[in-house]
Amino acid sequence: MTRAETKERNRRSLLDAAFQVVSRDGYRATLDEIADQAGLTTGAIYSLFGSKGGLVAALVTDHLRPHYEEIEQAIPAEMGLLEAVEAFARYYRRSCDAPAATSALSLQITLLDMALHDPELGAQLAASVRTQESHLIALFTGRSHNGKAVTSHQAQRLVTALRAVFVGLTQGVVLGLAPGADEQYFVDTACALASNAALVDQDADAAV
Repeated sequence: MTRAETKERNRRSLLDAAFQVVSRDGYRATLDEIADQAGLTTGAIYSLFGSKGGLVAALVTDHLRPHYEEIEQAIPAEMGLLEAVEAFARYYRRSCDAPAATSALSLQITLLDMALHDPELGAQLAASVRTQESHLIALFTGRSHNGKAVTSHQAQRLVTALRAVFVGLTQGVVLGLAPGADEQYFVDTACALASNAALVDQDADAAV
């Protein structure tokens, strides 16, 4: 095994261990336990990720990247804005029924708790999420809506609103608190947001 292969294997082992330990212990998770779970030393964590915050931020990226890649595949470039939003909504709703939906929600809640207890870590987590969301903003930018192309600023406003709604609805579905939130409900809610003139059609940059 080459040095690069060993490094990647150790990185993968630490991310998998962090997922297990962080999901269970939240902000109380220690580097010692994560390293022990991975069969490595804390030195490996500092070498590969720089700090506990760096490891947790990498965990968020590792967790989110596959989802954003699947979303990009589910929304072809030729779709208009509302078609794209509908496809996005359907993807999000179907993810609620995935086998890993409960563990994903558990990790999400745990990470929020960690961010509240550690502002520096919270800033790193926010930066990691924003990096992933930039792919969504690019995905919606330029799509046709009401005869115009959606600007980057408009796409950013829309992504912020859609993510907030979908995260809340997903939590409700997984916890059994939103029994009527089926796939069409997700679609209708998302398209209502995307059709709102104040949200999409007005570009704040023009008012500055």
